[in-house]
Amino acid sequence: MKSSDSLPAVLSIGVLAERFGLATHVLRHWEAEGLLAPARDAAGRRRYGEQDAVRVAVILRGKEAGLGLDAIRTLVSASAPGARRSVLRGEAEALRSRIAAAQASLDLIECALSCEHEDFMECPHFRGTVGLAP
Repeated sequence: MKSSDSLPAVLSIGVLAERFGLATHVLRHWEAEGLLAPARDAAGRRRYGEQDAVRVAVILRGKEAGLGLDAIRTLVSASAPGARRSVLRGEAEALRSRIAAAQASLDLIECALSCEHEDFMECPHFRGTVGLAP
């Protein structure tokens, strides 16, 4: 969503979904997961306001950052900044672990690619990299 875009006061599920390039079932799922709580009109149709649009943007940004729906739910519903920070600290540590694992995988692949042996699995350096005796 562009910050310069003005939103109508009330949005239908279709309009809000389109605004963010989502399918309507995604918004329904997020509602079922407790991430959204849209108002309802007299006919029971969902009606989203500006705060709902902000929440959708936060959910999408959280997902882009690799957060799961449970963590996002805590972030958007916690009233205490300490609770949010606790979740963020845990997520940051998990992300650091994933980055370290990805870096180790990349190192292993680069080792195999740079190996001058005909069969890199016979290379003493590669075997040492994967924890085997040369």
